[in-house]
Amino acid sequence: MSTPYEVVAQPFTLWVAPVGTAFPDVDTEPNGSWTKVGTSGDLNYTEDGVTVTHSQSVELWRALGSTGPRKAFRGEEELRIALVLADVSLEHYKNAMNYNAVTDTPAGVGTPGYRTLGLSRGLTVNQRALLVRGSGSPYGDSFAMQYEIPVAVEAGEPEVVYTKTEPAGLALEFVAIEDPNASSDDERFGRLVAQDAVAGT
Repeated sequence: MSTPYEVVAQPFTLWVAPVGTAFPDVDTEPNGSWTKVGTSGDLNYTEDGVTVTHSQSVELWRALGSTGPRKAFRGEEELRIALVLADVSLEHYKNAMNYNAVTDTPAGVGTPGYRTLGLSRGLTVNQRALLVRGSGSPYGDSFAMQYEIPVAVEAGEPEVVYTKTEPAGLALEFVAIEDPNASSDDERFGRLVAQDAVAGT
């Protein structure tokens, strides 16, 4: 009996990078400009997991002389990536604040060291490339799978709740923006890559 590799239950991890950054091969650790979201990656995500939503709006046209739809028109579609980040270090909080700069002020005589992050996001919505990767592929347990999203914006509205029994979480929600430089129309939001073999030698 064959192993049902197509049944995947693995945590996925999110990375962000400036738009135009090359995506790593599916079997290569992201480096360079790629920044892992969360100090410890998926160890900083709540058990709700990383959600990938493919939403659309389809209008069905019916003719007077029949009851069933005769044609469909897609008016809208979106790709959204969402997770709850249990990491309020400013270096990761900035993902929800339009990637504002974190300023580090060292301690001085009689003054503590501290870091600051501006909390207004302004009119310009900054864009990033996204890489969402997991160690589960539908073609083998030892293979990886990744979503490569060339352009996205963070559009979430996190409500950070500080209590004594639950970690504070930032609800992040990224929305893909159409890539005008996509190699084909069906890759305007990016592509899904699933490894099915090891690299040749």
